[in-house]
Amino acid sequence: METAAEHERILREIESTDTNCIGPTLRSVYDGQEHGLFMDKLDVRIRNHDREIEKMCNHHFQGFVDSITELLKVRGEAQKLKSQVTETNRRLQDDGKDVSSHHLPELKQCRVQQRNIATTVDKLTHCLPVLEMYSRLQEQMRAKRYYPALLTLEQLEQTCLPRAGQYRFCSIMAENIPRLRTQIRDTAMTQLRDFLESIRKHSDKIGETAIKQVHAGHTATHVHALLTAQELVDFSPVYRCLHIYTVLGLREAFENYYRKQRRKQARLVLQPHSNMHETLEGYRRYFNQIVGFFVVEDHVLHTTQGLVNRAYVEELWELALSKIVAALRTHSSYCDDPDLVLDLKNLIVLFADTLQGYGFPVSQLFDMLLEMRDQYGEILLKRWNVTFRQVLDQDNYSPIPVSTEQEYRHYTSQFPQQDPELEKLPFPKKLPFSEFVPKVYCQLKEFIYACLKYSEDLHLSSTEVDDMIRKSTNLLLTRTLSHCLHYAIKKNVGLAELVQLIINTTHLEQSCHFLEEFISNITNVPPDTANATKLYGTSTFKDARHAAEAEIYTSLNAKIDQFLQLADYDWLAAVQGGGTLTASDYLVDLIAFLKSTFSVFTNLPGKVAQTACMSACKHISTCLMQLLLDPDVRQISLGALHQLNADVRECEGFARAGPVAGFQGDTLLLAFSDLRQLLELFTQWDWSTYLADYGKPTCKYLRVNPHTALVLLEKMRETSRKSNVFAQFRKTDRDRQKLIDAIIKQLRNLIAQHRA
Repeated sequence: METAAEHERILREIESTDTNCIGPTLRSVYDGQEHGLFMDKLDVRIRNHDREIEKMCNHHFQGFVDSITELLKVRGEAQKLKSQVTETNRRLQDDGKDVSSHHLPELKQCRVQQRNIATTVDKLTHCLPVLEMYSRLQEQMRAKRYYPALLTLEQLEQTCLPRAGQYRFCSIMAENIPRLRTQIRDTAMTQLRDFLESIRKHSDKIGETAIKQVHAGHTATHVHALLTAQELVDFSPVYRCLHIYTVLGLREAFENYYRKQRRKQARLVLQPHSNMHETLEGYRRYFNQIVGFFVVEDHVLHTTQGLVNRAYVEELWELALSKIVAALRTHSSYCDDPDLVLDLKNLIVLFADTLQGYGFPVSQLFDMLLEMRDQYGEILLKRWNVTFRQVLDQDNYSPIPVSTEQEYRHYTSQFPQQDPELEKLPFPKKLPFSEFVPKVYCQLKEFIYACLKYSEDLHLSSTEVDDMIRKSTNLLLTRTLSHCLHYAIKKNVGLAELVQLIINTTHLEQSCHFLEEFISNITNVPPDTANATKLYGTSTFKDARHAAEAEIYTSLNAKIDQFLQLADYDWLAAVQGGGTLTASDYLVDLIAFLKSTFSVFTNLPGKVAQTACMSACKHISTCLMQLLLDPDVRQISLGALHQLNADVRECEGFARAGPVAGFQGDTLLLAFSDLRQLLELFTQWDWSTYLADYGKPTCKYLRVNPHTALVLLEKMRETSRKSNVFAQFRKTDRDRQKLIDAIIKQLRNLIAQHRA
């Protein structure tokens, strides 16, 4: 069965394959062992095909016979047609001989005319395109289509005129071609100059539109900018001129001319007006012209091939950038209005962002803005210096009275006052600080906001913004506010005002951490960030408070000096017998003043009030001591010492009464101890004890300096010599004088021993 199937396949292949390719098929038959059987099958297949051929021939036989019969009939008709054609040809030849013999000259003439006509047509065929093209050239020139006219001129010169031949009109046309080229070149150059003048005039408007797009939040892409430039300026003259000069072989000269003229325009644009710094409009017009200039150059760069290249534009920008930065540094330095500086900063940011959208590097502009930030900070410091002085000058330096909850909340919303005890008090009540505390605090926040406004859009990180604000605020605190507070301290010499200043600075010092939190909230930088700048507010207000405290001590002492100037002691007064001496009137008034003054100090920190009280007592003691030792007072009587002793007792009574809380025991009395021991030594005439115990820690007169005692004793000796002070002791007068001399001698020995 496999052999039969294989033979069947081979037979089908023989039937369907080209005869030239049957060899490999037959070889496969002889390669096998059954070729005899295959031959039998082949014979059977041949007989089958023969039967099919026979059937087909039988089917078409009658048609074949009919076709032969028709063909025989056609042959007879063809013989007849051939005879007719031969006869017709013979008659035509006979007739032609007659015509050629009679009309041959006419035929020759016609042939010549025909040939001339053909030549004329051929010449006109070459001349008509020249005339048509020259006509087209004239039309293009009239229509000011110079680039197509130049192409037509080139085609006329190189193709049409050589084909037309040597005709006079062709010569005239050839002579006109250079003139027409020159006319086209000059006209194109004129249009280019008009174009350059046009873009110079429209640069301001182009730049304004581009900057407005950025300000409106649009992306400054080339698509938007090109549409704007095309709407305002017709760029076709520069394209036409470029094409014309390219065709003329003058492209390089054209490029050089264009770039040279644009450099000149750039120098004009980059030269600011001398009064540009006076208004923001001056800066805006300057920036608009620069942006317009470079928008045009960018447009030309992207719409022409090689007229300007990237290197040329970058070179122009580098030149422009250096001049822009120099101009802004110069003109911004004249500005002293922070609002104008802030508006200028925003304008420079828009200017930089616009040009950055066109691919120009603007990092130098942002670096310059950081330089301007320092100038802006200085201008702010000057403005806030005036503001702080006005606040301090207008303040009444009295606690703020509040009558209603609304008033209370109004002040606590301006200043972070946290006092639970004050909250519990009923209305009306008083805030411990005066008006300038909430005003100064609000002004500090306003300054911080002003610094924040400048840092916007400068592409700074939150940490950089936070650091900038903190450094500027520190300058405000340590320089401006500190100076103003010291100015107020020196100006307000009243003790009540100084006391209020101390209270105010104490509350401002306590509010410094709220300022830290305020800055952190608006910059989103935690106050405990590593390397974060800390505010110097605490030290600023502490220093101001210390200055106010020192001024209180100085002012209080100055007031005491005014009272002491009223002292009028009779240094030669006799000792009064019987009764107790009363204090001098000036000292009574001084003590009353001190009591009144220290009653105001109740709101001060305890240490300040104690220091002021101790300072006042020491100053009184020192001044009284100076009165005793005054070189102008050459004589002092014992009666004068008794009067001074009475005054000191009055002072000691004041000190013992505790005018200021917080002193332990008789601490305040120590201020008068030097004077007390000195007066006791002289009024009780206890020299033996003094001389015997001198230098011992337990000495009763430990605080009496022998120099002081010697000076005072010498003044008493002078008195005893020139007056009758010891009249009741006349019998012992000489002995008393000797005693004084002896004591003076011993005091001098003590002093000498001390020096040794």
